[in-house]
Amino acid sequence: MSHHIKQLQVLSPPTPSSSSSSSSRPPSFLSLSLCLQEAMRCTVPALLFFAFASLFLFAFFSLHLSRTTQLIHHFPISIDNINYAIFQADNHHPQLPATHRALHVSSIINNHSTISTVSILFPAWELLLVVSPDTPISADDTYVCLFQNNDTSPVRFSKTLPFSNRTTLTCPMPKSVKHLRPFYQPVLARSSEKDARAPGPGSPEPIRWNFLVYESFSTENDVVVFVKGLNHRQGVNRPPSDFKCVFGDSDKKSVKTAVTSSTQEVFRCQHPNLTELEDTFYYNEQQQQERRRQDVTKFKISLEIVDGDVVVPSVAYYTRPRLRTRLTTTQTTSSKPDPDHDVCACTMVYNVAKFLREWVIYHSKIGVDYFILYDNDSDDNLESVVLGLRQEGYNITTLFWVWPKTQEAGFSHSAIYAKHLCKWVLYIDVDEFVFAPYSWAHSAQPSKHMIKSLLPKHSNRRNNNKNVAVGQVSLKCNDFGPSNRKTHPAEGVTQGYTCRRRFEQRHKSMVLLDAVDYSLLNMIHHFEMKKGYRSRKLSMVEGVVNHYKYQAWPEFRTKFRRRVSAYVVDWTQALNPKSKDRTPGLGFEPVEPKGWADMFCEVRDERLKMLTQRWFGSPTSNNGGYRMLWQT
Repeated sequence: MSHHIKQLQVLSPPTPSSSSSSSSRPPSFLSLSLCLQEAMRCTVPALLFFAFASLFLFAFFSLHLSRTTQLIHHFPISIDNINYAIFQADNHHPQLPATHRALHVSSIINNHSTISTVSILFPAWELLLVVSPDTPISADDTYVCLFQNNDTSPVRFSKTLPFSNRTTLTCPMPKSVKHLRPFYQPVLARSSEKDARAPGPGSPEPIRWNFLVYESFSTENDVVVFVKGLNHRQGVNRPPSDFKCVFGDSDKKSVKTAVTSSTQEVFRCQHPNLTELEDTFYYNEQQQQERRRQDVTKFKISLEIVDGDVVVPSVAYYTRPRLRTRLTTTQTTSSKPDPDHDVCACTMVYNVAKFLREWVIYHSKIGVDYFILYDNDSDDNLESVVLGLRQEGYNITTLFWVWPKTQEAGFSHSAIYAKHLCKWVLYIDVDEFVFAPYSWAHSAQPSKHMIKSLLPKHSNRRNNNKNVAVGQVSLKCNDFGPSNRKTHPAEGVTQGYTCRRRFEQRHKSMVLLDAVDYSLLNMIHHFEMKKGYRSRKLSMVEGVVNHYKYQAWPEFRTKFRRRVSAYVVDWTQALNPKSKDRTPGLGFEPVEPKGWADMFCEVRDERLKMLTQRWFGSPTSNNGGYRMLWQT
């Protein structure tokens, strides 16, 4: 059999015709019937041929059904909650149920639309449309999503995928379409087009968000691929030998390499032979040279499940790694360049524009040199706030990371993306502030050295007589409550929320990127360390994170919109009610619990409030109030 996806063929009885005779075509089920009626006219060779063909077909069907059963076992389906992985329809073989069909990465094309797109079905019935790179599309035009029943929904322009440079748009699935089976990828049409043709039978279905290759990143030594739906249980990872990396988007032409690591949603594999890859797809040498000169050689990259010959649907592209050439004055051409910054901060954000200035200004003044924001498709004025901070001299990079519930994967991505930028990375959220109660409490001004004082000294490398370096510093969290606030405090969270829970919760970490394990495994709060490194936990006196977690109800309610961690239970589902990730007394709906404003108030803690007033506040005439530096 071919190394590509196996496909079932169904034998249909031929239609009888007076112009053709049974002797002019191979024996079939109909010819057997004729043989039984006219046994004297049947020949022994014909019967032997039919017997052999029947055995072959039986063996073929058995093998395919066995592999399909294995795949169904690996990828359970639950249509009611759209919490499933569905193999994309193979349009050439409509007899297979949609939930069991395999997909080659080239088949995700909407042939009915003049604007070529790929559609991904996200949670809450939202569709992400990825526009093909050579398709002209203008933000000045108005577009709609046209569905199979001729219903439409409005389109919102989103942002550009940073590593494949694809334009994205979103549209909701209309209620009238949700009950249809199957439902097809919508057509992206201009509102002015009156003759746009709705999708119908033969059109591809949307790719499901939880069975998808959604991103890739090329390092100097390998390729890191981000995939949903393969390692779908925390701590349970399939072996790398179960998979192959597939480069190319053709059913007949592809280059495959071995997978070397399989952890959570992160898979690492070998680079393809670029010459072989280009020779496979581009036969014109002049065309190859031109593409190399323009550095536009990009190929679809996906992951093959070896034992099922299934290629996971993909919107990710492989690009050649860029080698760093910058050297410091103390380095030679044979040494590794130093990172640009000593300490960076990385977080995943969604609609945090009103909080961002306070978080960036505070942490910049205590020694964070660079900020990396993974934007989970914010639709507030985040971009304008970031632009304003840049104009004030703060170093901030925003990466569009639209993928739902992928915070661990995003942090794994940052550990390789930021390796040449940052030596240490602080992984905290925008509602979290690092604070050293003992050593900073009486400081008149913030200092760039403050956060570095929490890091290990370079000379302290020995632990229990073993040469083990500290590669990660963990800080415990104090969770603050609404503090009787009904709305967001204009002066900032450090000023507005001053009442917290008594006991510390969880922890957050500062990570040495050189110490991160090859697997890139992390649990949001901390990374797995490679051999030769260990983690060190700070006491609550040495350093703590003030987590302004339970804010005024209108702010807290937005957390129902997105839960970005892959393994944190969705608050809207009645699952695992005793999980620490759940908010006590909240329930499963975004309905304000009785007495919310006074909840989680066990200890009055104004230490950081007083400190930030001294550092960043200007007294006002309003009853002894302060105007903070981050207020606009």
